[in-house]
Amino acid sequence: MREEDFFGCSTGQFLELLKALTVILTLPQSAADHVEALVVATGQGEEWRLTHAIRAWEANPKLRHLLVANGNPAERTYAEVTLDQLRSLGLRRVEGVHVQAEPAPNTGLQAAWVVDQVQACGIRSLALTVSPYHLARVYLTVLKTFTRRGMRLPIIPLPVAVSPDTPVPETGATAYDLVPGEARRILAYMEEGWVATPAELQAYLRWLWSRHRALLVGPDPAR
Repeated sequence: MREEDFFGCSTGQFLELLKALTVILTLPQSAADHVEALVVATGQGEEWRLTHAIRAWEANPKLRHLLVANGNPAERTYAEVTLDQLRSLGLRRVEGVHVQAEPAPNTGLQAAWVVDQVQACGIRSLALTVSPYHLARVYLTVLKTFTRRGMRLPIIPLPVAVSPDTPVPETGATAYDLVPGEARRILAYMEEGWVATPAELQAYLRWLWSRHRALLVGPDPAR
């Protein structure tokens, strides 16, 4: 990252951002095998977000719901998400698949739809899959939306398996190129109330680890 990428950012803000990225991205991904729903946020022409989610969905019959959030129609690579498209990418199990019908020009609208679906379907736990460079911002946005509605449930990060050197179809940039912009957005949106604050994230993870430890690390063999 270049120094100018964080012009105006205090050392304290940078450290809070670093802590948030660390505690989110090191949550045990194995817990995603035991949740009720898989959520994928589309965008940037990254078809691999969908193929990764579909592979996980098809491989795990314990998943009851697949929630596919729509993308931004202003993007050059935008394509409407449909069941036919998902079938072309390997989807076979369609029961429990929910696709956001309306376009979602930003992550906040994707998160609002996800929370609506969680409420409507009575979902009690979910895994969130998206490209690694974008995962922390999506996670914090979804968490903020749940917090606003007075809801708590396990949210497990499940980053897409993709090389950070892979060019993103929308811009040709790589994950290495895009991380600084994601970091700046997290700090800006935190100030604007769109993503969870460090205090909200810490309180949530304290709750998650105290109430759902068995989900995160498996049952205690001594019991």
